[in-house]
Amino acid sequence: MNEVIAFISQPWPWYVAGPIISLVMISLILFGNSFGISANLRTMCSIVGAGKNCEFFDFNWKSQIWNLVFALGLVIGGVIAHLYLTPSTEVNLSAQTIEDLKALGIEQPGTHLVPMDVFSWQSLFTVRGFIILVVGGFLIGFGTRYAGGCTSGHAISGLSDLQLPSLIAVIGFFIGGLLVTYLVLPFLYTL
Repeated sequence: MNEVIAFISQPWPWYVAGPIISLVMISLILFGNSFGISANLRTMCSIVGAGKNCEFFDFNWKSQIWNLVFALGLVIGGVIAHLYLTPSTEVNLSAQTIEDLKALGIEQPGTHLVPMDVFSWQSLFTVRGFIILVVGGFLIGFGTRYAGGCTSGHAISGLSDLQLPSLIAVIGFFIGGLLVTYLVLPFLYTL
């Protein structure tokens, strides 16, 4: 029994999680659905009546209830995993990563799932925190809408459907992520 609890409380290896994701994607394709979390915002806006004022939100939202239920399951699963299956909030980082994060000014890297001196209410009221959390959040939201979907929708669902626009979007996500990691974040951490 302890072995089962130890297995469940650790991140699942690729050879377990990968086939499960594949089964979900195959079932979505067979039922004519496509996966994407950002589409839920459109559905929620349509539910509350935004379709009366904007053509984009005027669609049959009832056909997307399954996606809202899926998103709710992600949240519930995350809460269960955090409360009952996570023995520690520490992250196992390499010594080099810890040194690199300390060089950027992040205190105690790896002691929490995310750096608390970046992702906290106190950080929000600093220039660096505002840029990372608010401006970055806006850019992610804008980019998601501009790209026609989020990373999960394009990288998992779109690539499974062999869609060329999804391949282009995923390449753009990776290029953007690398540029921000190596050019923008080091500058932000000097503020």
